[in-house]
Amino acid sequence: MAITMASWIFHMYVMVLSTFISCSQSKRDKVLYCSACKAIVDELTYSISQVDPKTTINVGSFRLNPDGTMTDKKVPFARSESHLSELLDGVCNSMSDYALYIDPDTHHKQYRRFAPRVSGSSEDFPDFKNFKFDGPEASNNLKFACETLVEELEDDIISLLGRDEGDVQKKLCNRVSDYCEDDSQPNDEL
Repeated sequence: MAITMASWIFHMYVMVLSTFISCSQSKRDKVLYCSACKAIVDELTYSISQVDPKTTINVGSFRLNPDGTMTDKKVPFARSESHLSELLDGVCNSMSDYALYIDPDTHHKQYRRFAPRVSGSSEDFPDFKNFKFDGPEASNNLKFACETLVEELEDDIISLLGRDEGDVQKKLCNRVSDYCEDDSQPNDEL
């Protein structure tokens, strides 16, 4: 009897735990996670664009072949796996440069970049009247969503950005993560 009671308790525990996990995943804020995904792609794309395209890195084996030569291959540094991994480690630190933006015409909400880039000009300043600044809690939520997505999608992010295929944002945020819906609205820079 003690074994069946322990078995029943264990099964109930597993059932409650699985229900809790599925509920917590389904309650993710789509606006927050979609915006975080788009911001990740935007920030990484910008960082990649800042690297000299002529810079290369050796990849491959550092073993000697039987004939005494070494097999290695040069690839562009900007899109190398090691560089993208390094960029991913710090990408979520820039989430404090984003705030909730409410489109005045469609009332569509998304987090957008409000801070100009370091090399930006005065034309990079957005119109702040449509931004909603909720203090550090909002940027902490966006940073947490960013960190969660980086952890969950790291391999996909590196793979998509490493191949330099078009429309990485749509592929990652709409198809792979499923946080963003295909929308017909033009999606300017976050």
